[in-house]
Amino acid sequence: MRLALGQLDPTVGDLEGNLEAALLLARRAADEGADLLLLPELVLCGYPPEDLIAKPHFVAASERAAEEFAARSPLPAVVGYVRRDAGGTRNAAAYVADGAIRHVYHKRLLPNYGVFDEERYFEPGAADALLQIDDAACALTVCEDVWRPATTERLAGAGARVVLNISASPFHAMKGDERESMLAEQARANGVWIAYCNLVGGQDELVFDGRSVVIAPSGEVVARAAAFAEDLLVVDIDPAAHSADGRIEDRLSGMAEVYEALTLGLRDYVRKNGFTDVVLGLSGGVDSALTATIAADALGPGHTHGVLLPSRYSSPGSLADAKELAGNLGIATETLPIEGPFSAMLDVLAPVFGDLPEDVTEENLQARVRGTLLMALSNKFGWLVLATGNKSELSVGYSTLYGDMVGGFAPIKDVFKTSVYRLCRWRNERGPVAVPEATLAKPPSAELRPDQTDQDTLPPYDVLDAVLIDYVERDRSTDEIAATGVPADIVARIVRMVDAAEYKRRQGPLGIKISPKAFGKDRRMPVTNRFGG
Repeated sequence: MRLALGQLDPTVGDLEGNLEAALLLARRAADEGADLLLLPELVLCGYPPEDLIAKPHFVAASERAAEEFAARSPLPAVVGYVRRDAGGTRNAAAYVADGAIRHVYHKRLLPNYGVFDEERYFEPGAADALLQIDDAACALTVCEDVWRPATTERLAGAGARVVLNISASPFHAMKGDERESMLAEQARANGVWIAYCNLVGGQDELVFDGRSVVIAPSGEVVARAAAFAEDLLVVDIDPAAHSADGRIEDRLSGMAEVYEALTLGLRDYVRKNGFTDVVLGLSGGVDSALTATIAADALGPGHTHGVLLPSRYSSPGSLADAKELAGNLGIATETLPIEGPFSAMLDVLAPVFGDLPEDVTEENLQARVRGTLLMALSNKFGWLVLATGNKSELSVGYSTLYGDMVGGFAPIKDVFKTSVYRLCRWRNERGPVAVPEATLAKPPSAELRPDQTDQDTLPPYDVLDAVLIDYVERDRSTDEIAATGVPADIVARIVRMVDAAEYKRRQGPLGIKISPKAFGKDRRMPVTNRFGG
């Protein structure tokens, strides 16, 4: 059997465009002599379609797309789509051959955790699908179905020799390793081939990493598609002889996979939402440096615009660092000093503020002037504003609503500060050097008052991030975290800051998920909440 696994990057709701992309890949697979093509979960309507599924005409359009794909596909294929029958709305996989849909399988296991809400939208299937395809007993499954060992065991017991899985599995760091290990163990335990075809691309805050694989009954990966890119993986397998012939692409890991996810997520968000260019403030700090570098790599230097927004507190070194970064990346910059509007606002407020001492109010006012200027550029030129805040800052509310949180998208929203540094150093090592060494060496600072550093307000970032990982991502209590060796008063302070900042996070822009638990769909906490720790 010559299998083809087609990694596509669909756009949610673009049924016509997704259909044509699927047919183009089908023609390529046929030209390469494939006997069967696998396409990802819900590829014809895009994933996740969310409440579009509540629209009957959307479901009807998905069904028509599946029928047209079947009529026009030059080879047998398995394709994902939404359909509705007497039992409800289904996450479906259609087996098509000879111009028609020959069998429809309904996803049986519907994930309802983390970013998944499938029980909200779909009714589960109740029957397995075991088909004879090219003299091989093949079972159809969809994504979550194959994550449960009992499924593969049941299918193998029923006679399946090849388990076909079409998937839309969202990325987080190290998930590729976890997924392949799980599939390999199931293949080995049940003596079956597993062909796993995953979606690729960005959809709002989610990124799908591709990395489709074919795994032999021995548990060996015999073929792997590209990471974070569309691909057609063709592999010859002989279920009887337990032999295979296919290419194996690099899986990627560590900072490499995180950086590629951030780049793809930003590129697709910009492209799929009709933008061509982005704009961001360049402070000379590490967060804006990483965001600008990702943008230049994702969209090209000509589509990335940096703005220097110096204040009375901006150091000459920070301005020099921002200009050096822009030169390294080849991006154009504008300099818009904020002293004029900041002073004007202080004058307007002076009669009300009177002799009250300066405090965080004046600091936030500077950030809000900057946000206003960036949004003016967005309105005038149609550029998407990128917010540059990281997960550490957003966790504890070390950010200004309507100031540095302004933006249409926040690429590093799910990246802790310590990982921001690691990503910058990884990108510099990969080359060419982007982030100035001075940016990486100096203490981080918002530069909103004289001689300010982040550590005036926050614990050291290595301590802060360790506590945040335990509290935000692992849901550990303050007592459990303190037992790791962090002083209890520091833990309690960080937890209070996280809880108090929930209202800010609700008002911030979307950002790319790269951790097991990101703010937003993954972690949904009440704003009004008196449960401590």
